[in-house]
Amino acid sequence: MNNKIKIERAVNNYTQEQLAQLVSVTRQTINAIELKKFVPSTVLALKICKVFNKPVEEVFFLEDEDFPK
Repeated sequence: MNNKIKIERAVNNYTQEQLAQLVSVTRQTINAIELKKFVPSTVLALKICKVFNKPVEEVFFLEDEDFPK
């Protein structure tokens, strides 16, 4: 799963630390999500989208490799 968190953070002028505090996780968690090393829970994804005031489909999206062949 890919995401646009880094882009949304830039648009909203948030650091990883600021976003992490807003959604009650560590900065390392936000970093891992941005680098596609960690897939957030549904609750965390929705919290992140709420901070950005965006629907989940505009921040998180599936890639071809997410589907079975």
